[in-house]
Amino acid sequence: MNPEAANHDIAALSYEQAREELVAVVAQLEAGAATLEQSLALWERGEALAARCEAWLQGATARLDAARGPASE
Repeated sequence: MNPEAANHDIAALSYEQAREELVAVVAQLEAGAATLEQSLALWERGEALAARCEAWLQGATARLDAARGPASE
């Protein structure tokens, strides 16, 4: 899978889906059974999944801040 296609499919994941896949990626890396090339691909996917989770959390924070209104600033 090329990196752009991988990022596109990550962009479509919900927070929960991205988090679950990230946990699976970490488990695979910790197992240490992958080749160097596979490990690098897993690491890159994990980084993209972590960024997706972070984007979801930032979006949720922004929505909460907006819902609270100016009084919370």
